[in-house]
Order: sequence, then C-alpha cells, then structure tokens
Amino acid sequence: MRIRLEGEDLPGRRAGAEADRLRLGNVQVGVQRRAEVVERVPADAPEATWRFEVTSREVDGLLDVGGPWVHGRPGARFLYLSWGAVTDDRFEMFRRAKLLFGDVPTQLLRAAHDGAGTLVGRLRLTDADGGPVCARVRPPDITWSVQ
Repeated sequence: MRIRLEGEDLPGRRAGAEADRLRLGNVQVGVQRRAEVVERVPADAPEATWRFEVTSREVDGLLDVGGPWVHGRPGARFLYLSWGAVTDDRFEMFRRAKLLFGDVPTQLLRAAHDGAGTLVGRLRLTDADGGPVCARVRPPDITWSVQ
C-alpha cells in the first residue's frame, strides 16, 4: 500500500521566539523507519512530503499493516513523524507525532489496500502553541484521502 504524508504550516516559518529557537537549533522533522528518522525536512521548510510503502494484509476480515515504517501491535498500528535537533550527523529526537491507522476511515484504508490509489494524509505541523505538532494527531487535525 502506497502512503503519502503531506505536512504544511511548519513551525519554523512563523515569527517569534519559538520559531527562532527551531531555526537556530537546526530542528528537523522526518518519518521514523524502525528506530531511524529519515527523509528529514527543516522546521522552516515551506512544506514536507513523505512517500513510502507499507505491507497490508487481510487478517480475520480486518486489514493489518506492517513493515519498517509501521509501529505498534496488531489493532493499534501507527506511523511516527519525529522532531529533533541536528548537530553534525546526530539527530537528537525531542518530540513525535503519532498517526494511527485506526483513525483512517475504513473505506479509505481498504481502497488503498485494494490498489485504488495512494493513501494520503494531510496535516499542519504546527500545534496550537506555535511549536512542532506532537502526540496523537487525529481528525480533523489530519485529513485522509485516496488519490
């Protein structure tokens, strides 16, 4: 199953002390593949897009997803967008956003599994306080579609 995550409104693009701290700290966000955060984007980028594939299979009439991008146990699978400060080649993670497959409408997840298109999640990457979005991100803060 193909997945595309589209992030907009990154927190480093705003004015103010929080945005300055993110820019000066070389804060980046990426998608977590196993324990590694890859495809990192600076916190002041105009947008962020991640594309990857996960496995999907039918188990007792329910869809289950897996692969190196997927975390969690069956029935509670999710993706991580991880925030961290980059110094030299080190990524010091300090915050993560959790995108649960259980929050994807069933008909969309099934359509993506059946090959009808790419499962697309769109979300703002800035929280209500102007910092990097974190914790569980659920609708309406993320919208899902199949394209």
